[in-house]
Amino acid sequence: MTIKILIILLFGLGGGLAVGAGFVAILTVFGIIPRLMQITKTYAHIRGYEIGIISGVLFSSWYGLRDMSIQSAPLLLIPIGIACGTFVGMLAAALTEVLNVLPILMKRVGFKEQLLVLLMAIVFGKLLGSLFHWVFFVKL
Repeated sequence: MTIKILIILLFGLGGGLAVGAGFVAILTVFGIIPRLMQITKTYAHIRGYEIGIISGVLFSSWYGLRDMSIQSAPLLLIPIGIACGTFVGMLAAALTEVLNVLPILMKRVGFKEQLLVLLMAIVFGKLLGSLFHWVFFVKL
């Protein structure tokens, strides 16, 4: 029994280290935090960024390991949803910026003049996909 528990702990620790290292690598490679500080001119608040990221990761990890749901007013969930959507949007924007996906795609497909059409297709595709997920798969 003790060996089983040790093996489970070892796998859990290894998986956590792998996921954590991947998360830090993504934030580092994409440069989301330095770019955000550059745009908002908030270099003096670097400790706040560090505390926010660490506390967010710790809370979401703790929350993810529990079988819980947030029981609150729907209006309270709106700021949480906006914050999550902002993070995912910044991550997606950083990915396209780092990989230069849009210029390559526009050149290959021949959409040089229709950049707005391409961006709106991406935005509406993400919006419709998210709505489909929330309407059909998430039970509140």
